[in-house]
Amino acid sequence: MTLATLNLAGRPFQLRRASESDVGLIIELIARDQLRASVESNAPERRAPYLAAFRAIDADPAQLLCVVDSPEGAVVATMQLTFIPGLARSGALRLQIEAVRVDGNLRGNGLGSAMIAWAIEEGRRRGAALVQLTSDNSRVDAHRFYERLGFAQSHAGFKLLL
Repeated sequence: MTLATLNLAGRPFQLRRASESDVGLIIELIARDQLRASVESNAPERRAPYLAAFRAIDADPAQLLCVVDSPEGAVVATMQLTFIPGLARSGALRLQIEAVRVDGNLRGNGLGSAMIAWAIEEGRRRGAALVQLTSDNSRVDAHRFYERLGFAQSHAGFKLLL
């Protein structure tokens, strides 16, 4: 099901909810990332955890895993939206944007900006009071991209691997 048509230079890219058949393509997009390349694997024998994660995401109405199809029908981008209810900020709903990936050959054409703009509007439609995302400290280009879109660095993030 198409959620939106993103027109870039007269070419229609279809943003849609990901399906289980997209999982391998999403893994490939993530694995092309220099920070994730040594961790992610699309090998069939390693696909079970990805499929389990996809099924959990897909079953949760607070989650939306999206892909973008090129006019030729290839999956060329992905992102995950999570809607988080909380007591902070007077019970505000937050939209968390994660795992934004655009095929390297399409960067700089406005696809990422169009995806984020759509995500922000989807957040508004669902009643989110703010949008948040994280980006690895080494992703200087990504930081500039998000700042151009109006995001501000406001917090320090911490992780603990389990």
